[in-house]
This record gives sequence, C-alpha cells and structure tokens, in this order.
Amino acid sequence: MAFLIKSMIGNPCREAPKDPAKAAGMTREEYEEYQKQLVEEKMERDADFLHKKAERATLRVCLREKYRLPKSEQDENMIEIAGDDVDVPEELLKMVDEDATEEEGKDSIMGQFQNLQNMDMDQLKEKASATVTELKTKAEEKCSVM
Repeated sequence: MAFLIKSMIGNPCREAPKDPAKAAGMTREEYEEYQKQLVEEKMERDADFLHKKAERATLRVCLREKYRLPKSEQDENMIEIAGDDVDVPEELLKMVDEDATEEEGKDSIMGQFQNLQNMDMDQLKEKASATVTELKTKAEEKCSVM
C-alpha cells in the first residue's frame, strides 16, 4: 500500500533551504550586504522619482498661474511633500519662455499686422464673399419676404 501511494505522489520534493543566502549561493554576510544595497538603490530611485514629480507639479502650478487657471490641490501637496528645494528644470523653463514670447508677439498689435501681411487677400475676399452668399441663402430660406 505504501508503495502505491509513493508511486502516485512521486518522490517527495526537496525542501527549500530555510536560509535565503544559501538559496542565492552567497554567504550570510554577502547576502545581507546585497539586500542593503537593494534597499538603498530603491530609496534613491524613489527619491528621484518624487523629485521629478514635484518638478512637474511646480511647472503645472506656474502654467496655471500664467493662464489664470484654478489651482490644483494635488500639485500643491506634491510640492509640499518634496520640500522647498524643488525647481522647474531649465529645459522646461526655456520651453515655457519661448512659448510666452511667441504668444506675446501674436497678442501685440504688430503681431496682428504681421498676420494680416501674411494672409492672401484673394483668399480672404473669397471667404468673405462665400460667407455673405451663404448668409443670403439661409436668410432667403427662412424669410418669405426676400
């Protein structure tokens, strides 16, 4: 009977070693040092990630202030968690500044004049006449007096 049960179950598996250092093929001290390095690397990665998230949140806050959008509590909390040493990366500041100068140029009167100079007058006249004829046809459809 024991033979039958043993053949059905098969050979008992080797028990896993209780010591994870032996399982990894290291001595106890090597394994502890390895685990310590893993923990330190993870903490460093987490700190870098948190700092990057805080930088992005700072940029979003700046953009919200610039365009007078409502504040985000989530971004403010992220900045508070990261601490006071959070600055917006220089590359992102350059991009925002370039966009701001482009928008200022477009918003100024001279920017509007440049847009008018760049427009094709014939195309503008065609669009205007097409709009007028479209309005006339719609008015004729709705008004029986015309």
